[in-house]
Amino acid sequence: MLRLVVPKGSLERPTFELFEAADLRIVRASDRDYRATIDDPRVASVAVLRPQEIPTYVAEGFFDIGVTGEDWIAETGADVVKVTPLEYSKATDRPVKVVLAVPADAGITSPEQIKPDARISTELPNLTRAYFERLGIPVRILLSYGATEAKVPEIVDAIVDLTETGATLRRHGMTIVDVLLESRTQLIANPDAYADEPKRRAIDELTLLLTGAIRARGRVVVKLNVGRDRLDAVIAALPAMRAPTVAPLAGDGYFAVETVVPKAEVNVLIPTLKQLGAEDILELPVSKIVP
Repeated sequence: MLRLVVPKGSLERPTFELFEAADLRIVRASDRDYRATIDDPRVASVAVLRPQEIPTYVAEGFFDIGVTGEDWIAETGADVVKVTPLEYSKATDRPVKVVLAVPADAGITSPEQIKPDARISTELPNLTRAYFERLGIPVRILLSYGATEAKVPEIVDAIVDLTETGATLRRHGMTIVDVLLESRTQLIANPDAYADEPKRRAIDELTLLLTGAIRARGRVVVKLNVGRDRLDAVIAALPAMRAPTVAPLAGDGYFAVETVVPKAEVNVLIPTLKQLGAEDILELPVSKIVP
């Protein structure tokens, strides 16, 4: 039913891992193959293409849904529906930023100080052009095919580039003077496909699986038994998405307690629970959390 396109490059591996965690495993003959399949009746075909191309192809109707960066949606100006952001893990929970950066010794602290006819290197020429037009500063935009920061100062005066922490820019003697865009990975849809009731239902169901897998990452189930006299203290120590599940055990004054907790807290939590009187403590993985 749905024609899906997923990105090659830096987003390729985390996208494939996310779909597998959502029980939507992408299968292809080799890592170089541009065609793939998902064993799911809602997915008719899968293509693997550069994220720069995906917004345009989805907008044109070659695909019903796709995965790409918000920066490429803005760069292409594609008319697509942003279905949901895909925050693959805690490490990628923060957005990538499209920034204007200049040499640290240039004495520039704001974008308005960029001189007319300055040379700007970027992989995002349309986004950059629109930005400087809003500022009213005419500049020369030079398309970059990578290693954008290496072109300063011999070739260009400033760059518009993607960064997560700014560390690479700082290592190259550059400083950020403005943020043009905060970009997250997005699941996008063709507007006509999203308006079609059967396709919209299929898109919503796949979205439910993907977001459920994302919510489950970094979380585990903790189960334990505890006596009535220690129950309140144990519950008070437990983090929970809402409240722990508590059920009496048959006839012996004990209770079974279950909750979902961040994996990062378990190393401290389990010894604490044991000290408070919890017994038979189990830690179990979580594959999906669907609210």
